[in-house]
Amino acid sequence: MVAATLTHLRALRTTTDDRGRVRMLMNEAENERMHLMTFVELHRPGLIERLAIMMAQGGAYLIFCVLYLCSAPTAHRLAAYLEEEAVASYTHYLAEIDEGRSPNPEAPQMARDYWGLPEDATLWDVIFMVRADEMGHRDVNHAIADELARARERKPVPIKPHWTAS
Repeated sequence: MVAATLTHLRALRTTTDDRGRVRMLMNEAENERMHLMTFVELHRPGLIERLAIMMAQGGAYLIFCVLYLCSAPTAHRLAAYLEEEAVASYTHYLAEIDEGRSPNPEAPQMARDYWGLPEDATLWDVIFMVRADEMGHRDVNHAIADELARARERKPVPIKPHWTAS
C-alpha cells in the first residue's frame, strides 16, 4: 500500500506514466489483505491481538514509508526478502499439517471464493495458495527493485566542452 501510494503521488507530481505499477501494487495490497482476513476468519483475534495488529500495522507503515522515500529499490528489496521468509514459513506450516502436528480444518468460505477452491478445501489448500501468492509478490518486488536500481545507474551522456579539440 505504501509503494502504491507513493508511486501514485510521484506519477501525479511528475506527470509521468506509472506503466501500471500503481494498479499492480494495489492488487498486491488487496491480496495481502485477503490473506489476513482469511486467517482472521480461522482464528478470531481478541482485543489484545487486534491492538497488537494495529500497532504493528502503524509501525510497519511508517518505517516502510520512510525507507521508501529514502530508497525505493531498497524498500522493494526488503519486501521481497520478507516475502521469501513468508514462503519458507508457509512451507514449514504445510509440512506440519502433513505430519499431523497442526490441525487441518475446513477452509473458510471467503478463502474458497477468493482462490476458487473446491467445497472440500482445507487449510492446507489455503496455505498452498497463500504461499503461491507470496512467491509472486517476492518476484514482483525483486523485479521492481532491479528496475529501479537500473534506472538509478543510468548515467547521462557526458557533454563534451566546446573548447576541447574534436
